[in-house]
Amino acid sequence: MTERQKQLLSAIVEQYAEVASPVGSSLLAKVFGVSSATIRSEMAELERGGYINQPHTSAGRVPTDKGYRYYVNGLAETKQEIAPLDGQAYGRAERALSSRVHGGGMPERTIRNAVDTLVELTHNLGIATIGPQLYMSGLSNLFGQPEFIQAGQVQSVAQLLDNLEPWLREAAPNEPLSVYIGRENPIGRSAGCSLIVSRFRSPFSDRSYIGVLGPTRQNYRDTMALVRYAGEQLEGVLYE
Repeated sequence: MTERQKQLLSAIVEQYAEVASPVGSSLLAKVFGVSSATIRSEMAELERGGYINQPHTSAGRVPTDKGYRYYVNGLAETKQEIAPLDGQAYGRAERALSSRVHGGGMPERTIRNAVDTLVELTHNLGIATIGPQLYMSGLSNLFGQPEFIQAGQVQSVAQLLDNLEPWLREAAPNEPLSVYIGRENPIGRSAGCSLIVSRFRSPFSDRSYIGVLGPTRQNYRDTMALVRYAGEQLEGVLYE
């Protein structure tokens, strides 16, 4: 993949997350300062590679699971703190998380506060393991997304949620931050969701988890950074 194609894929992922509509060549041409024909040619290459596709009702393109994975891997490979799209907004989000975690009191309340704050900040479903239980908050956020207006899709998501706690316990992801995109979710391949979880140590377990579940269309850059930060803050407060 050429450098411009990488930048183009990133732009499609980020623009689609913001507007929830397929991204057209005319908008991208303005962003990159080239002709629409050039953009269409590059998009055709990305489509042939399986990174984007064209919904049959639109002239624009949307990322595929493969495209999202390439984008997310690119963020992870920087080996640095993930740079947010909006530095000021992200700074406020970090301060909100830190305040809620450090003022939480008992461990269970502290974890719940962190989850509730992630829900407010990411507009996804928030989850955390508290002992053998899975705490969830923000169901209305999840099912309010345009991806989940069909009954069959809602059922797939509900099945994923029913199996999430035992899967986390058995799979026990061991990375500080794990991202499962779309069909990568072993318990919800058809749900069209992405699961982003951070492992942290707590009084309940050395492998406690906090994270969010949302549509594959989302702001991965900021959400991944916030979930990682939440895990770090919880471990710092609960495992001192």
